[in-house]
Amino acid sequence: MTATYLMSMLFGLACGQVMSFCFPTEYTMHVERKECAYCLTINTTICAGYCMTRDINGKLFLPKYALSQDVCTYKDFMYKTVEIPGCPRHVTPYFSYPVAVSCNCGKCNTDYSDCIHEAIKTNYCTKPQKSYVVGFSI
Repeated sequence: MTATYLMSMLFGLACGQVMSFCFPTEYTMHVERKECAYCLTINTTICAGYCMTRDINGKLFLPKYALSQDVCTYKDFMYKTVEIPGCPRHVTPYFSYPVAVSCNCGKCNTDYSDCIHEAIKTNYCTKPQKSYVVGFSI
């Protein structure tokens, strides 16, 4: 191997160990209420990606809080609210959801994040769909 090739491989490995690939990613979710006539399809952003972590030897001797690993989570976010169409008057038709503005690797905060290992695959509609695009219901 040439010295240049070897150095670029080492540089790539070193950067890969330091850098994390955690950033806002487009996500489509479906929202429906049993009392309302329609399912709303919402395009938003969530935090997704890869965070560097290390598995500690001697797990038996450490307290549980020391074993938590970093996850890709919200650094900055805002809430948007939409109206689900076709709801009767006695049902509140509003639904609020977070929109990721920026992300970072850190501890998962259960105050505003779903910190489960694997997501439940229920992101579909059982009713007719309406799309929500840039602040307007279509």
